[in-house]
Formats: sequence, structure tokens, C-alpha cells
Amino acid sequence: MSQPYVPPHSPPPARPAGRPSGAKDLFNGVGYLLRGIAWMARHPAQWLFGLIPALIVLAVYVTALVFLAFQIDDLAGWVTGFADDWSDAARTSARVVAGIAIYGASLFLAVLTFTAVTLLVGDPFYEAIAVRVEESQGGAPPEPDVPLLVQIGRAIKDAVLLGAIALTFAVVFFVCGFLPVLGQTVVPVVAALVSGYFLAGELTSVALERRGIRRTERFARLKTNRPLVIGFGVATFLVFIVPLGAVLAMPGAVAGATLLARERLADGPPPKEALVTPGDGGSSWNG
Repeated sequence: MSQPYVPPHSPPPARPAGRPSGAKDLFNGVGYLLRGIAWMARHPAQWLFGLIPALIVLAVYVTALVFLAFQIDDLAGWVTGFADDWSDAARTSARVVAGIAIYGASLFLAVLTFTAVTLLVGDPFYEAIAVRVEESQGGAPPEPDVPLLVQIGRAIKDAVLLGAIALTFAVVFFVCGFLPVLGQTVVPVVAALVSGYFLAGELTSVALERRGIRRTERFARLKTNRPLVIGFGVATFLVFIVPLGAVLAMPGAVAGATLLARERLADGPPPKEALVTPGDGGSSWNG
């Protein structure tokens, strides 16, 4: 039986009186991740469904990171060739710092691109989950009238672009990792903020793309709600860097991002007559 559509809260770009402050929005962003995880806890079948693509991508990433771990000494020695004539202690210290920086940058790159690659591989899975989440909140917008090949092409283009941006940041953070003190304190914090911001952009893309909101406009809306987005994204990033966290929490992160996009990032409700209600062509996978 279909449920009546409940319009999402969609404030205009300019923050009106009564809208949460930036500090409060940081915590509200964390709350969206917790709500997404709670939604999955109530729909365990959806959680298992969402694990499939994440496990596939995880296997590839773990293989690459393990291979890198075995090669890290050689790589650290190669990038610190300038220290070959230093004393043993100084040379060893330089290579340890280089090894940590290389692996840290690689981990940052992996976390940032894991979401994009998983969303690309598991698009049908997460699209179905997003629809179910929206149905539970009153109704989902219709499938965009865009050919499948065009959607795939856009997804690949976005993934490649994000990968290039992630690689650029990884190189910057790698270089900054050599800075005394700052490289081991401030740089990891900045990396978490940047990674969280882009993670939020990727995760909310499922719900926003369904509304016809493309990448440029999507990030403009993220910028307008930056504290909220950073709160959600950084919380997700911290969960994702825990061993297996990215896999186990991925379905909940998609659910939370769907709620975030629906309630705070979308302009307004889709036309009522165009809504997809349970039984009207939505996903048949029930949680």
C-alpha cells in the first residue's frame, strides 16, 4: 500500500533564521550517518544486499595495499635517494617518514576512491537501496529519463575525475607529510576533512543524480551546506578507515546520504504524480 509523500525540508542557499548554526550542523551531519546505519539495522536484508559490491571492490583494494606494503621499503629508499650519504640514523629516519607518508597517502587515496569505485560497480544495488530509503520516508523520485549508457558514461567520467583530484591531494599530503610535527598532526586532520567532503559528494550523488542534479550543481549545494556535509563526510571517513569499516558501513552510509540529500540538499519535492511508491516499479528487494 503506497504511503503519502512527505515533502523534504529544503532550505534555500541563504541560511534563514532558525537554521542550525555551523557547529550544530557538524553534529547534524554525524547524525545522518547514524540514522543511515540505524535504518540498515531495521532492514538487515538491505544491508546484506549492499555488502555485495563493497566486498568485491574491497578484495581488489586489499590486494593492492598488501602488495604495496611488501614494496614500501624499496619505494621509501627510492624517494629518499638524496639521503644515501647521510648518517645511518638520519637515513633510516628519512626512510621511515617516507614510508609512512607513502602508505598514508595511498590509504587516503584508497579511502577516497573506494566509495566512487564501489558506487560505480554497485550502482544497481545502491540505487535500489536509495529508492527503498526514500519510499520509507514518503516516496521516491522517478527514474531519470536518461539512457543507461549515458548514465554509465557519466558515472565513469565522475569516477575518473574524482580519482584525478584524489591523486593530486594524495601527492600534496605525501609531500606535506615530511614537515616536522605538522606532517604527523595537522596534515592527517586536513586529509580527513578533504576526504570526508568528497566522500559526502560521492555518497549523495545516488539520490541527487536521480533528481537530475549533476556533479557541478551537486558540489555547489555541498558548499552551501559545508558544515553539515563535513560532519557527515568526516564521520564516514573515520568509520571507513577502521578495518572492514568501509565494507560494513557502506550500505548505511548510502542510506544516510540519501536522507541527507532528500532533507537538506534537494531543492524541493519531485512532482507528486511522478513519485515512485512501493509496488509501482521500485526495487523488488525488500528489507
